Amino acid sequence: MARIAGVNLPRNKRIVIALTYIYGIGRSTSEKILSEVEIDPNTKSDDLNDEELARIREKIENTYKIEGDLRREVTTNIKRLMDIGCYRGLRHRRSLPVRGQRTKTNARTRKGPNRGPVSKKRK
Repeated sequence: MARIAGVNLPRNKRIVIALTYIYGIGRSTSEKILSEVEIDPNTKSDDLNDEELARIREKIENTYKIEGDLRREVTTNIKRLMDIGCYRGLRHRRSLPVRGQRTKTNARTRKGPNRGPVSKKRK
């Protein structure tokens, strides 16, 4: 099982797809990495030898910000927005959509499950 940046890559998947399991690497970045280290994107992740894995690992570590560093940067950026009190920071603080989406309907992912109208007790 290949292990890159602290992530176990899935077995029996094409390497171009397997690299996307690393936080911060998407499909286009994965394709770009593989073309730069000259590895066929259709190769299965199990079929890579140690030398090819080392080339991929070295390219990712030297060029891209991934996993823990990237997560830390994203959270500090969100905290900074909340601290300066800008509109986006206020939306983050209230757990509402940040990028201008409507909230009258269809904001359930951000707002959580719908709490229906409060019913009164009957005697």
